Amino acid sequence: MSEPIRFFYRGAVHEVTGAAPTRTVLQHLREDLHCTGTKEGCAEGDCGACTVVVGSSENGELAMKAVNACIQFLPALDGKALFTVEDLQQPDGSLHPVQQAMVECHGSQCGFCTPGFVMSLWGMYLKQDGRAPSRCQVDDALSGNLCRCTGYRPIIDAAMRMGELPPVPFDSDAVLRQLGGIARAEALTYTDGRSTFHAPRTLAELARLRADKPQATLLAGSTDVGLWVTKQMRELGDIVYLGNVAELKTITEGEGMLAIGAAVTLNDAYAAACAHYPQLGEMWQRFASLPIRNTGTLGGNVANGSPIGDSMPWLIALGAQVVLYGPAGQRVLALEDFYLGYQKKDLQPGEFVQGVRIPLPRAGVVFRTYKLAKRFDQDISAVCAAFALELDGDTVRDARIAFGGMAATPKRAAAAETALRGRAWTGDALREAMQALAQDYQPLSDMRASASYRLRAAQNLLRRFWLETRADAPLPAAAVNAFAAAAAQGEAA
Repeated sequence: MSEPIRFFYRGAVHEVTGAAPTRTVLQHLREDLHCTGTKEGCAEGDCGACTVVVGSSENGELAMKAVNACIQFLPALDGKALFTVEDLQQPDGSLHPVQQAMVECHGSQCGFCTPGFVMSLWGMYLKQDGRAPSRCQVDDALSGNLCRCTGYRPIIDAAMRMGELPPVPFDSDAVLRQLGGIARAEALTYTDGRSTFHAPRTLAELARLRADKPQATLLAGSTDVGLWVTKQMRELGDIVYLGNVAELKTITEGEGMLAIGAAVTLNDAYAAACAHYPQLGEMWQRFASLPIRNTGTLGGNVANGSPIGDSMPWLIALGAQVVLYGPAGQRVLALEDFYLGYQKKDLQPGEFVQGVRIPLPRAGVVFRTYKLAKRFDQDISAVCAAFALELDGDTVRDARIAFGGMAATPKRAAAAETALRGRAWTGDALREAMQALAQDYQPLSDMRASASYRLRAAQNLLRRFWLETRADAPLPAAAVNAFAAAAAQGEAA
């Protein structure tokens, strides 16, 4: 039997029945509830006009995250709290400090994108808890919001100003109590009579559903699957949601590995990886936008296997493994062996991605990852590179090089690796490895880059890696990275 979707909204528990499992949160707000403060822009999670904040109970605390309502399916809200721009009005009718700061700093012109900016800033306001944000924190919070007419300077000014206004407290304990009242002990099964949304709570339940419903769509963060509906108008059939499976939401360390479950969000996964590999910091910041990282998952990125996915090159370079689970139990593969061809993975019937294992840092291994795109934030890579060399003094004992955007799958550079192994890490070895990349890849031309650009860029990224890691006078980041140089100049000023 179908159960209603239940979530906390506008001070009360809200129940939904009869809506299609693929009805988006944005459609429900605007078309069913007639709450039109939340706007529809791109319908693909890019422009941020639809930004809302979703609250959930995580380890006994309330986690408040800005998300894109346009690609989130309504049943995924079950057991959570939804906040929209309408919730910010104060009991006396006054504006919230976030809104007041936007007024004072002239942060709104046509006003269409304003509610989305306000909700992103409100999410940051809650996280900062009265502390003044840094410019980097503001830029990151607004990375998923596009403004077409006002310009970003007054909006950034508003972000700095909002903390100077009289504070407005937020009662997270009250929201947690409400969430406790609607928390489910059992799996959710919701249907509109045509398709069914299943939300298992255990790995065993998920495996059973996968075996019983092999054609069902697996759903994690909806950052890709959501577009199947909003852009491709696809019928998904039955859906199996991974977001409530406890075993898929864990991050653990042991046996020299960092294990990240398939339902761990990109933001949490990158935070865990960056604790061991700070070299991932820029990639973390530049991976899509904050609302996408708040909902998308590392496991989903791996399972999708896009040739331009930003996570796979560095995972492959580090020697990561993908953990699969199916009727025969658990199976572990080297990640590079998981991809058989374009959109083809080594998945047996009934199997799904359970998680990823990343080797912890080892002495003597130097590692970097780089992303080339047409803008800093929220852009698809033209080329994504990752390099990991195991050095014995100045000799390359082992080399692992992987690129995205250069082939039909994320792929290692076997010829370039061979050119480096056993050689001194010098300019001569570098030049041979750069030439060998032409044997490893025959990239395509598309709207993001030409084939010749991609090959030259890949070679130059290898050279940059050498400049940063060579034994003789390695260059600091500010000397090879325009963004690092600009940040250094800003700190000096």
